[in-house]
Amino acid sequence: MTSPHEIVINNRQRRRPIERAQIKKLIEWACGELKIKRAEIGVHFVTAKEMSKVHERYMNIRGSTDVITFDHGSEPPADIHGEIFISVADAEAQAAEFKTTWENEMSRYVIHGILHLLGYDDTTPRARAVMKRHENRLAKCSERKFVLGPPRKDPLND
Repeated sequence: MTSPHEIVINNRQRRRPIERAQIKKLIEWACGELKIKRAEIGVHFVTAKEMSKVHERYMNIRGSTDVITFDHGSEPPADIHGEIFISVADAEAQAAEFKTTWENEMSRYVIHGILHLLGYDDTTPRARAVMKRHENRLAKCSERKFVLGPPRKDPLND
């Protein structure tokens, strides 16, 4: 079956290996959960240095951040069309802080970006709470389904 979604994954960092097939599956799944019929999404995994440049150039804020989403506007037949930039170094730092894995953080950032492309906003406390509720639900479900980094070793089969 051919996917109705156009998904492009760019890995522009060497800090961690990225499983592109799993990221595509995560996006396909999230689109299904969010009732997105047609998506055009580019996901860029970047270094903290590159993220800092993007952050400063487009948002006029110095320093790296975990995720930045650019909504390019949707035109039929696409429901959403945009790009998501993810800093793997920031995902590692956040994972340590929140006692999770960098892969789970990256999954959360992909979901966060998709929610932004759907029009969710996190600039006010009320909007942030609504967005976070959806993000947390999807992130929790995705943790069991997708491994965005290298396949984990099964200690029982080693």
